[in-house]
Amino acid sequence: MAVTILIPTALRAFTDRKSEVQAEGATVGEAIRAFAEAYPDIKQHLYQTEDSGTSELRSFVNVFLGDTNIKNIGGLDTKVADGDTIMLVPAIAGGNGE
Repeated sequence: MAVTILIPTALRAFTDRKSEVQAEGATVGEAIRAFAEAYPDIKQHLYQTEDSGTSELRSFVNVFLGDTNIKNIGGLDTKVADGDTIMLVPAIAGGNGE
């Protein structure tokens, strides 16, 4: 399935400044892995690598399929349909506390 992945401004430096890319996969996880393989510099910003060599998305990276957070519908194993849109939303912290 071909899906569109929307890239937040903070991560566009790793995607040749593209705001969206196409990726293939039957699930959200497969599509994100294909995206990360096409843009390897983004991997460290999306995935945490454990000692065992397995990689999981960093806890602060939220992923939406359409308007729905995948945490609520099946996680990375959520099936996608041709033409679906996946949005990556890294949590952003900051401010001066005043």
